[in-house]
Amino acid sequence: MTTEFASATLPIHPVAKSRLAEVDLQNPVFGRTFADHMVSADFVDGRWTNAQIMPYGNLSLSPALSVIHYGQGIFEGLKAYKNDKGEVLVFRPEENWKRMNRSALRMCMPEVPEEIFLDGLRELMNLDRGWVPTREGCSLYLRPVLFATDAFIGLRPSETFKFLIITSPAGVYYAEPVKVKIETHYTRAVEGGTGAAKCAGNYAAAMYPTKLAGSQGYHQVIWTDGKQHQYIEEAGSMNIMFVINGKLVTPAETDSVLPGITRRSVLALAREWGIPVEERKVSVNEIIEAIQNGSLEEAFGCGTAATIAHIRTIAYQGVDYELPGVENRRFANRVYNELEDIKRGRTADRHGWVMTI
Repeated sequence: MTTEFASATLPIHPVAKSRLAEVDLQNPVFGRTFADHMVSADFVDGRWTNAQIMPYGNLSLSPALSVIHYGQGIFEGLKAYKNDKGEVLVFRPEENWKRMNRSALRMCMPEVPEEIFLDGLRELMNLDRGWVPTREGCSLYLRPVLFATDAFIGLRPSETFKFLIITSPAGVYYAEPVKVKIETHYTRAVEGGTGAAKCAGNYAAAMYPTKLAGSQGYHQVIWTDGKQHQYIEEAGSMNIMFVINGKLVTPAETDSVLPGITRRSVLALAREWGIPVEERKVSVNEIIEAIQNGSLEEAFGCGTAATIAHIRTIAYQGVDYELPGVENRRFANRVYNELEDIKRGRTADRHGWVMTI
């Protein structure tokens, strides 16, 4: 599907009055408050058009909208920070752009041009830089989204789409180490499905088993493979990693595992530090045995929302297995601090991961 775009210049329509003075940026609640402006663009008649930065606000949509009935929608998540100079730093936006376009191909959607995604993001951050919190642990969460807009109730790929980028001040996602439950009945994704695409339906399917786990006192589930439920894939809203006998072990990327950007960043740093890395199948039995014999040193989730989320308890078949204390987790603590320092401009960006605005 063509993604022709006529112009690289996005006109800006600023708000008459900013709402920033009404917001407490020292204590933002994740996903509740949204900044003044958003990027908007439409895909119509085989080309991108009407790309602009406009005031954040409600949309007027048809009840027959294709995405409502058939779920043809994808999204991304990334964060912006401020350094000591007041510059806005966005972590690895090129990777989010590339992943969104891979998701788009899988979901029969048009790719979003660089001029709309990256240039639009840069202009949006420049305009709303005051919305980026400076408090440690806080950031501005950025949510690009693409969805089908045909007003047609018929099962076929939509021919029209809308792309948006909205932003929201965010605080700490997990305030404490998390308890997770290994899921052996419900399935997030299967081989040949949409697990590697960041599409809305994946998250809708995950809500019920996650709610059940929450009612039992767990923060998230650990998803296992959809065929045998014997191999670990990812943890709820994050990829998952283990340190076993000094090695960093994580499930390999497949078409049922989301290719995480934080995940790839963690692996790159581990390899730089000379830590052995294994990307492979990881069985549930291997992890339980490693907990029982003491060879499991660390377990954590990694993703945009939490960066690094220490796992303190893993539940399996009705048994809670407690993991070593957070203070002893040398790798996870080190990689968290390194990523935070890169994101906030406190250390050199040797990898070219940061867009500075």
